[in-house]
Amino acid sequence: MEKPNDQTAIIMSRLQEREREQMLIMSICGALAQALTKEELDLVVRNNLKEEFSFDDFILAFADENETEYHVFYQFLQKETISKKYIINDGFFDTCLDSADTVIFDLKTVNEKKNNFPDYISTVNNKGFKNGIGICLPYLKGSRNVLFLFFKNANTFSRESNRIIRGIGMQLSITLRNIILTHKFESKINELKLLNRNKVEKEEEPIVINNEGFYGIIGNSDAMQSVYELISQVASSQSTVLISGETGTGKELVASAIHNLSLVSNKKMIKVNCASIPENLIESELFGHEKGAFTGALESRIGKFEEAENSTIFLDEIGEMPLELQGKLLRVLQEKEIQRIGSNKTIKVNVRVIAATNRTLEKEVAEARFRSDLYYRLNVFPIPLPSLRERPEDIELLGNFFLEKHAAKMGKKVKGFSQKVLKNMTANAWPGNVRELENIVERSILFAKEDVIKEMSFPQIFKNESTTSENDLYIKTLQEIEKEHILKVVKKCNGRISGPQGAAVLLGLPATTLMSRMQKLGIKKEHSTD
Repeated sequence: MEKPNDQTAIIMSRLQEREREQMLIMSICGALAQALTKEELDLVVRNNLKEEFSFDDFILAFADENETEYHVFYQFLQKETISKKYIINDGFFDTCLDSADTVIFDLKTVNEKKNNFPDYISTVNNKGFKNGIGICLPYLKGSRNVLFLFFKNANTFSRESNRIIRGIGMQLSITLRNIILTHKFESKINELKLLNRNKVEKEEEPIVINNEGFYGIIGNSDAMQSVYELISQVASSQSTVLISGETGTGKELVASAIHNLSLVSNKKMIKVNCASIPENLIESELFGHEKGAFTGALESRIGKFEEAENSTIFLDEIGEMPLELQGKLLRVLQEKEIQRIGSNKTIKVNVRVIAATNRTLEKEVAEARFRSDLYYRLNVFPIPLPSLRERPEDIELLGNFFLEKHAAKMGKKVKGFSQKVLKNMTANAWPGNVRELENIVERSILFAKEDVIKEMSFPQIFKNESTTSENDLYIKTLQEIEKEHILKVVKKCNGRISGPQGAAVLLGLPATTLMSRMQKLGIKKEHSTD
């Protein structure tokens, strides 16, 4: 039987042991709280935890909430960990998540089930480690974390070690989250610095317009100078732009110029032609879909808006977009969020929208083919493009540009146009605008037999045949119309002017007034019987 003094000594010893544990836990937590980078975490692990727990490897792994895969965030033996995903249900990570106690692993089983285990487990096994333990760290909103410790000799991990690990578990989760948030914050700061530097550089950079073009657009006419000024004014903003103009006027080039002058020019502009995508697929193309959302959706897919995050999306031929989809596009523009097909989850997007059309959207709105609210939301900064016939002074410049471009591609030494051809080019109507001009120049190079193009054939402009005669197109005066009408009424009344059956009654005039009017219009008496 133990003496009272012995029991007191035991109790005091245990209290001192627990006090030492608490002091150690507070010391480790204090060091972890100051770690805001992986490098600083590594120092704490090497200088504090390694000495205390005598592990041979230390691994922190995490999974975002609701995800089916996890990442190795930190590994003691491999300082530069490769960002790699592992399936949660691998027999290690999920086992720890499902257990409130410390999970002990016998690494000998790795040899038996090698293909089922993640590669980092195989690595520690190949180093001769015999045992491992896994501890599910306290839950933090949005993240599930597990700590793995591996040993050549697991006897070094005592009950006291387990209590201390449990004591620092919450701080480990907090430190992991702090490092991730710090990295994201620094990335955002660096991105903002880059954007500000680009903005300053673009503000200082003079806009040069010469024969080589303005950001890929050719033309020095007054009409195009106005377009360049509009592009320069709107490029650095986030405003929505609506480019309008006939087919072939270069709407896509203008959209590219706006993007290349913007603060996100270092990122790719995403292009979507609304007219070329089948109506039943365009929603999926723009907003994405989840696996199984419809027949043929064998896997989840992100849409063009998600691809264009923090960049620009160009919606060409916006006037062709189906009415039912226009409402969803309006929501994206107003709420800055999308929803994939087959999902009830909204995704925030930060995308600059540039739209283009060769239709007159005001007319489309009036005829109920385009939503008025979407039109007004798109038409924040309109840029109308002139047709080629409205800037004839640019035709020779464009012709020479396309001549040089295509002659080099074809390997033909064609250097210019004859004066006759230049005159005909300037006089042509160019219903297809710049695109038509380029195609005809390319064709003329193919047929050219000398170093100068002396002949150029222009396609016939087809018009719908009309049954209307030239006489029907003649614009009549009001007097002529009035004369015709009176004659028809008089004829209907068999030439009678007055009386109950006379023309004056049908026309609502006194007979004398009608007779006077007929004289002024030159209607002779033979047309009446009065």
